[in-house]
Order: sequence, then structure tokens, then C-alpha cells
Amino acid sequence: MLRHVLSAGQYTRQSLEELFDLASNIKANPEKYSKSIEGKIVATMFYEPSTRTRLSFETAVLRLGGQVISTENASSNSSVKKGETLKDTVRVLQNYADAIVIRHSDVNSATDAASVSRVPILNAGSGKGEHPTQALLDMYTIREKRGKIDGVKVAILGDLVYGRTIHSLIKLLALYNDVEIYGLSKKDFMLPQEYIDFLKEKNINYTICNSFNDIPKDIDVMYHTRIQQERFEGDFGKEEYIINKEVLSNFSENTIVLHPLPRTGEISEDIDDDPRALYFEQAGNGLYIRMGLLLQAFNKEVVE
Repeated sequence: MLRHVLSAGQYTRQSLEELFDLASNIKANPEKYSKSIEGKIVATMFYEPSTRTRLSFETAVLRLGGQVISTENASSNSSVKKGETLKDTVRVLQNYADAIVIRHSDVNSATDAASVSRVPILNAGSGKGEHPTQALLDMYTIREKRGKIDGVKVAILGDLVYGRTIHSLIKLLALYNDVEIYGLSKKDFMLPQEYIDFLKEKNINYTICNSFNDIPKDIDVMYHTRIQQERFEGDFGKEEYIINKEVLSNFSENTIVLHPLPRTGEISEDIDDDPRALYFEQAGNGLYIRMGLLLQAFNKEVVE
């Protein structure tokens, strides 16, 4: 059975914890894994811009002893420009690579790719749908800083409609007990009803907030996202709910601030030195999670 990474919904609590334990082991003992996938080639196909996801995946391959073949701007620098379908691209690439990492604007891109691939497909972002590997590193960061995820209270802010990291994060949070989620966004960017219904099904309390004052002062995590301007036409203006020093001063010393990055003004630089601002550390954790995912994809997670 191929070990694709297509959706956050494919994970169980047990499989999450196994991945997190593996990531922690890699982080503590990187030299143990330096030749784990020696001889393997991973193709990274990014049809949309990326900094952290692409480079951390490619670094993960290299740190594990593998090699990378890559197309940075596949929407214009690959045969898609000539009309080739994603499925046909995958049918070809599987002859050259042992795994394929894909970012694409189509919400079904990862599942479409997996449907024709005989090598593992890792979803690096599928339109406004999901970004499972980002959510995995987000959850890992929460567990690392808090010690556990059960009972966590999370505020999700910003673009809850097009923010695919939010959609994946919700699916993973739903695997834990006594989780509370608070949503704060402009009216046009409120969490879609399908996700509210999903949380209700999972007996997770979701509270719609109208201001920072509606978020509990002892909130564990404030997770902000930028407005995904590339996903829609028109201009909905700037983010109204900005986390700055004044706002953060109203919350607990144990509240952590996360963001998938890049930020575009929704988190002020005046909190960058606050120990609760963990978004750059969060991005760093992406390397260890993606190393773990690659090891699992190649069934190499156990090192002798």
C-alpha cells in the first residue's frame, strides 16, 4: 500500500502521535537519519509559489541522503503550458522519481495525482482545500510547547474561507478530547458551514467571535492567517484583526501565536521578540515533520 499524504482527514490520533514521536527523534538525533533514503529521488512539482513548504521538503530529502528534481513554477515552466494534464505529468514523473511532492491550485489535485501514481504523492497544498503537511507541523508545535493537545483552546483568525491550513488543522484538532475553537474574522472570511458542521459532529465547541474581547484571555493558541488574495477576484481590504503588542498584552503568558506564513500585516513585527511568538520556530519544525513523512513514505522510519 502506497503511503500517500493527501488529506489531514486520513490521520488517526495514533498515527499522528507516531509521526510526532518520529519528528522529535529526528530533531534530537539528525545524524542517525542522514543516509535513510540514500538512492531515492524525490520530485517537487509546485504549480503555485512557495518558500517554506518547497524548500523544507527539498532540505528534508537532502538531510535524509536523497536527491531532488524540481520545477519551481510548474504552471509556466512545465508541459502544463502546452496543455498537459496533471495526471499525465504524474504518469511521466513516476518513471523518474520515487516520490512526488505537489502543490496545485485545484482542490482535487492530490487525489487526482494519487489515482494514477505508483509512487507516493505528498500534498503540499491543494487550492483552497487543504494543506495537510502544514497542519501536521502546526499540531506538532502545539504539542511540543504545551506538552499535550487534549483540552487545547485555539483561536483561528483571518481568512477562514480560503485558508487551507485552517481546514486541515480543524480535521487534526478534532482527533483530540475537550478541544475548543474560537473563530475571529471579517464577515466575508468566516469559517464555511461545512467545517462548522464537521466540528459539531465531532462534539467540538466552535464559537464565532466579533472581536479580540470575545476570545478567552487564557487561550492556548492564536493561529492567524493572511487573506488569500490569490483565491478570489476583487479587494476585500486589509485585515481588521491584527495581533500586536497591545493586543497580546491582554492574553496569558502561556498563549502562543502561530502563523503558517507569509504574513502580510496581520501580525505586527513588534511582537517578534515576545517568547509567545512562535511562527518562525513553527516554520523550522516543518523540516522535521517533512523528514518524518518522507521516511514513512519510504517505510524507513525505524533506524537500526
